[in-house]
Amino acid sequence: MSRARIDLIEPLAAFAFIMAYIWDLRFTHHNLWLAILAGIVLSHVLRHETGKALGFQRRHLRECLDEFGPALAFLALAAIAAGILLQTTRPIRFGDAFLAWAGYLPWGTFQQYLLNGYFLNRFAGALPARGAAVASAALFSGAHLPNWFLMIVTLLTGYICARIYIRHKNLWFLGIAHATVGFLLFLVVPDSVSHHLIVGPGWFRH
Repeated sequence: MSRARIDLIEPLAAFAFIMAYIWDLRFTHHNLWLAILAGIVLSHVLRHETGKALGFQRRHLRECLDEFGPALAFLALAAIAAGILLQTTRPIRFGDAFLAWAGYLPWGTFQQYLLNGYFLNRFAGALPARGAAVASAALFSGAHLPNWFLMIVTLLTGYICARIYIRHKNLWFLGIAHATVGFLLFLVVPDSVSHHLIVGPGWFRH
């Protein structure tokens, strides 16, 4: 089997396991996510991929902040302003809001690692850069089934993040951006639209 075919089949198989866990296996085998993650880490080990090579590095962080930080700040201000005007902003104190955002940073960084450090890098071995970005964004969106709102948001932002990663390969900035956007969605989008950001079977109960 060719390396390009392996680079295509491997992430699709990993995605199938992730979806099986979200929709079924987590209810009967809660700790199975550890085995899925171990398989992904083993893939990095076998390919001699270091954390730095995957994007866990300070290199290009300053460039990302300078280039995309203003747009991220504008998005935050625009979202908060829209929430105030539409009266959809959750009543939360600044200190609690900051802690919620800070608490989201590790999860946001981890999702960006899976999206880019794993899926995008695998697809890049079999597809051109744009195709790899589209494929990884599509899987990222699919992981948020059946929450149509999050699927739309993650398809768009997933592709943007993939293109930024291809250019700068820095997961720290992408983790900050992910946490910021995720927190803003929680802060200003009403649950009637976001379903409290729930995905999988739990979506049907909200």
